[in-house]
Amino acid sequence: PAGAVDILHAGLIPLLVFKLETESDEIQELILDTLSNSLRVEAAEALATGAVTILKEKLTHSSVAIRSKAAWVLLEIGTHPEGKSVLCEEVTPVLVSLLEDTDPQVQASAAGALMFATVKPQGRFSALAAEAIPPLLKLVAEETSKARLSAIKTLTMLAELPEGRKTLLDHIDTFQQCLNDPCEAVKRAAKIAISVIKWKP
Repeated sequence: PAGAVDILHAGLIPLLVFKLETESDEIQELILDTLSNSLRVEAAEALATGAVTILKEKLTHSSVAIRSKAAWVLLEIGTHPEGKSVLCEEVTPVLVSLLEDTDPQVQASAAGALMFATVKPQGRFSALAAEAIPPLLKLVAEETSKARLSAIKTLTMLAELPEGRKTLLDHIDTFQQCLNDPCEAVKRAAKIAISVIKWKP
């Protein structure tokens, strides 16, 4: 953590972000790891340098590691209030497409970033417009999915919109299967999801 703070204080974030466009894949992976740790502390400088636009490009990179790490950095950006807004506006559709990536780690990172993006109402509308519900349900149904918990939490937020709730009412059984999950967090999240989906105004 102290190293992450030092990187921020030394003003290295803009430099690291710009290096993502020119360095080899191997170095890009190291930069993404560094950004991930630093942006957990503070994201304002990265947002000011247009990091989201550059990271969005990396989400479609041919390297699995780079796609996954870029999604993870966006997840870290999304943990900050100002980051959530930018994710909603710029990245949601690409994150939705990554839910069907061939790599489970990429799926998990994308689902996590999407979970933060949908905290904001415009993120929810954007995710619904990008048809996020079918791939998210698929991840919930896969018992071995690393993205399962994030997928359940994201669907819970989408169920807060009438259109999302209406769609998800037909899929209650997918969540009910999670009530027997060995993971306590998954059980708890599924229980909340069911109550939000069944809620009547």
